[in-house]
Amino acid sequence: MKTTVPNLPLPLKPFLLSLFLFLTFLTFLSYQTPLHRKITLQATTLQSQLSNTSDDLRIRPGYSSYESYIQHQLNKTLNPKLRKIWTTRDWDRKVRVFAIFFQSLKQRNLIFDSSKALCVGARVGQEVSALRSIGVSDSVGLDLVPHPPLVVEGDFHAQPFDNETFDFEFSNVFDHALYPWKFVGEIERTLKPEGVRPLVQMFKDSEVVDVRKVDGFGLDTEVVFQKKMKKKKTN
Repeated sequence: MKTTVPNLPLPLKPFLLSLFLFLTFLTFLSYQTPLHRKITLQATTLQSQLSNTSDDLRIRPGYSSYESYIQHQLNKTLNPKLRKIWTTRDWDRKVRVFAIFFQSLKQRNLIFDSSKALCVGARVGQEVSALRSIGVSDSVGLDLVPHPPLVVEGDFHAQPFDNETFDFEFSNVFDHALYPWKFVGEIERTLKPEGVRPLVQMFKDSEVVDVRKVDGFGLDTEVVFQKKMKKKKTN
């Protein structure tokens, strides 16, 4: 939209234009929640890190920058209508399907009650609730928007956890990753040796231990990887 400055004395025109731009900027800031401002700062920092770490990271079509990707994900995750659906009518159905899925992993000795588990991109924590319901009590989710006590705040492109923290990591949002290699790299970094995660070429430090068909809201194939043990150095 073109802004037209009325016919005023020449000295007033620059002043009024500057005032208009300043008020527009203040209006924009007033609509930014503390979470939006915090995530935007994190996005700027991570974008700088990613641009300096690898030549094979490319922005997925549809996003002009990492900031625009983060903003899109925040808008979707913070949508009050979607969050109400996720925590009400969708809750029992998805927790039930996830629980069946995780129980099958337990039966194949790929996850145990004592496992420390992370659900990547968990939104409101349906996967975490499912894990806890089958006995894996030390489970937590990770998402841009926290949902206590099931989900903590964090970006799956830069997990806020130490190396080799988890025995098991699960995600059904791989297609949401802007930088797939970074997404995978963070899972392998925070997974313990011989740790398991259902998601081949990207997992350089892992091997496929199981593949099968599954039936549940967008999940049609389960691929389970296990992180390889580190080779001991020989003198």
